[in-house]
Amino acid sequence: MLRSESFASSRTAGGPFVEARDGTHLYWTQWGAGAPMLFLSSAGMCTPMWDYQMTAFAEGHRCVAFDRRGHGRSDRPLGGYDYDTFADDVDSVITALDLDDLTVITHSMAAGEIVRYLTRHGSDRVARIVLIAPTTPCLMRMPDNPNGLPQSTFEAVRASWRLDYPKWVADNTAPFFVPESSPAMMQWVTALLMQCPVQVAIACNEAVTTTDFRADLAEVSVPVLVVHGDRDASAPLALTGKPTAERIPGCRLEVYEGAPHGLTYTHMERLHGDVLSFMWET
Repeated sequence: MLRSESFASSRTAGGPFVEARDGTHLYWTQWGAGAPMLFLSSAGMCTPMWDYQMTAFAEGHRCVAFDRRGHGRSDRPLGGYDYDTFADDVDSVITALDLDDLTVITHSMAAGEIVRYLTRHGSDRVARIVLIAPTTPCLMRMPDNPNGLPQSTFEAVRASWRLDYPKWVADNTAPFFVPESSPAMMQWVTALLMQCPVQVAIACNEAVTTTDFRADLAEVSVPVLVVHGDRDASAPLALTGKPTAERIPGCRLEVYEGAPHGLTYTHMERLHGDVLSFMWET
């Protein structure tokens, strides 16, 4: 077992934790009661990123979210930043909380977590999934994936993080939103992202950009809704959302015109309505 760093504040705050297979403690929170919904966060983000969704769905739903290893109040282990382990962490949470007939909502890198969970642990507990701005199926250019980006592109990003991660976050904040977004909302989201340790951000980025989910997607058998913006600068629709939907049998794709990567904040009313409709229809 890898030794991990635990934050004293996590242990004294009285918050609930689930123990992962390698002993990592994962912080989780919930709001509301009823049919369960599980929210899986994007890279660098922790449970508060879903505040608006959990508020919207709490009437009639038990909304659960947890901090990915290395994020938020969860332990910061020395390893396990790969999608097999991420998927096993999801399973640990689902099993410990006895979640069943579950609707899973993901953003960005978390799409790979639930897809890998389904191929590793099955779909008995999952009723449907919603992939918001997914980074699947395969970001890196390969001989059989010519539309991917060169490895050097991702290496350059990680190199810039090693020198000045706050600058990269600041430079990429505006494209994450729309011009109408309030400065306060932008600052709030940026503050959440800045809580992520640089080494964890780098490790997650390596997993996101090197993992190939094309075979996993073909095995997904639960109803799937993909929601993606056509102005997503972080995960361009043609590279991610569209081929993801094409590889999942029976998948429904909703493209939001003018929506960026942060559509959970910029288009939340439309998103909430589409998610509820999808849940009702399936």
